[in-house]
Amino acid sequence: MASRIIRQIFVHDKKGFMELPDSTAVHLSISAVERDTGLSKDTLRVWERRYGFPTPLRDAFGERIYPLEQVDRLRAIRRLMDIGHRPGKIIGLDIQELQALSDTSTGSGSTNRLDAELDLHPDIVQLVAMAKSHDVEELRRQLGQRLLRLGLARFVTEVVAPLTQRIGEAWSRGQMEIFEEHLFTESMQVVLRNAISTIPQPGDRPRVLLTTFPSESHGMGLLMAEALLALEGCRCISLGTQTPIWDIVLAATAQQIDIVALSFSPVMNPNQVLDGLNELRAKLPLTTEIWAGGRCPILQRRPPPAIRVITELSDLTKSLLDWRHRTGRIAG
Repeated sequence: MASRIIRQIFVHDKKGFMELPDSTAVHLSISAVERDTGLSKDTLRVWERRYGFPTPLRDAFGERIYPLEQVDRLRAIRRLMDIGHRPGKIIGLDIQELQALSDTSTGSGSTNRLDAELDLHPDIVQLVAMAKSHDVEELRRQLGQRLLRLGLARFVTEVVAPLTQRIGEAWSRGQMEIFEEHLFTESMQVVLRNAISTIPQPGDRPRVLLTTFPSESHGMGLLMAEALLALEGCRCISLGTQTPIWDIVLAATAQQIDIVALSFSPVMNPNQVLDGLNELRAKLPLTTEIWAGGRCPILQRRPPPAIRVITELSDLTKSLLDWRHRTGRIAG
């Protein structure tokens, strides 16, 4: 849980951790809660008025600040919303009740589903434990060994994808601290970027622009997609994460892009996903395809028109073949 974080005095910072002068309890600003949970500031304020939760305190400047225990509950509520629960039905539950509902909803019963799944993948268990041990050098060495043994394509599908999912689940369940997740992400990014840089003679078409919307800071999905697309002869241009929509349009025009590939994590606000995709579609010519991938549930429930939704990494190759058949382009 986030409440395991060591208690200490923090300098006031409206963008992150802060502590009340007369208390030893750490609190988060509303901006930090938004980043941590994926729930917008407007949503937090509406819930406060409508449901009586969360119940923030106020700092010396009159700004909302949230105890870590409430942030844990908000994260659990968001996870349940991602699998279909309505906030009004679950917002009054305490953290134990939310966890029990999560276990029931995912079919795990009294057994921790994450641990049960990991038991089936001892290699993933070892890598998760290594990430939690904070031995960054050894983690990168082990990842590098698996990359050499499996090759880049299998490494992405058999190691990176399931491992990233397990790390994300561990974090969302409070079994991993934020800094531990960041250490893992940085290590994996280093390994993948080095591998992508060694792919010889990239093709010319399609030209693929990879990025995320401004509210999406998770970039692992982009790197996995870039690795697989580059192996298939695509010319990949990555803007990294959090690119404003108009800048995506400008970059797509300047780079003569055939496909704009976007990644969406489960914590993305569904309205922001749909509104952003519709806006981007309206601003780009129909000859420039938009591919939306990731595990954001709204993509499967309400796929926007004229957007290709990529639900699994294996769908990338199929979508690429389809693009080449329709356009008459070949690799190289």
